[in-house]
Amino acid sequence: MTRNTMEAWIPEEYESSRVIQAINQISAVEALASRIPMGSDTKHVPRTAGMGVDVVAKGGTYGEDTSLNDEVLLTARKMGKAVRIAEEDIDDSVANILDSKMVGWGRSYAKFIDNATLAVSAAENGTTVPFTSLYQLLNTTDATLSYTGGTNITTAASTGVPTYSEFSTAIGLVESGDYFDPGGMVAIAHPAFRKSLRGVVDGQSRPIFNENGAGTPDTIFGVNVRWSLGAKISATATATPTGRPIMAFVNPELLLLGIRSGPESVFIDGRDGLSALTDESILKMRARRGFAYGHPNGAAILVG
Repeated sequence: MTRNTMEAWIPEEYESSRVIQAINQISAVEALASRIPMGSDTKHVPRTAGMGVDVVAKGGTYGEDTSLNDEVLLTARKMGKAVRIAEEDIDDSVANILDSKMVGWGRSYAKFIDNATLAVSAAENGTTVPFTSLYQLLNTTDATLSYTGGTNITTAASTGVPTYSEFSTAIGLVESGDYFDPGGMVAIAHPAFRKSLRGVVDGQSRPIFNENGAGTPDTIFGVNVRWSLGAKISATATATPTGRPIMAFVNPELLLLGIRSGPESVFIDGRDGLSALTDESILKMRARRGFAYGHPNGAAILVG
């Protein structure tokens, strides 16, 4: 006689959760993005290419808007891992080994989701490239939005040592656009930029980068900086990217993160089924997310 148990996935729901705290501390996208609830695998999110405004005379006719009514598609991708844990390790461990494994996975997931959404250099395929990253979006021509691929990407001439002019050019690409929000704009950058930024000054020898204390964001040109270990270019999504670092100037309202489920976990007891032969239990961890950036003219990237 076989006994099948259908264990429920347990979501991490509370901000006080160590897993949630680890993810929000490390992942800029999870912490800053507009969170879009998803009730199914896909969700269409409306966007607009902008609307005009006319003066309407008393008793006059309103002009009709002819701008594009468009949308972006969020497709939920599952990101997870399973780990086998010997029964002895669970019984003998003073620390909570399951909690430690979940926090460790959460840290890796945080770097993975930032890399997948910001810095992957290949077209979305749903597996090794789960989303169209911001870097890929800005490298792609979209005639319907009047955007030419590469326009909003600035590449430093000297690898690892961007100049004042290159930093200024990158942020200027957003400042001159219709989606610039001086109160909400954020720079998401790999920490590799910190060293080079310390020596960059303007024409009056004033530093463009301000390192602030704990609890206060660092700033560049007055814009808050959020550091992300996932903000390095890579060919596929990874928690350990090795390419050139990027600094992305974004409007968080346009960072659309679809929330289908998770982070969540399920514990499969090793005393049932085939695992009973090895005294090993299995802990599975996952999150299901969708992603899209609302408009290519609303972001710019500096490649360091």
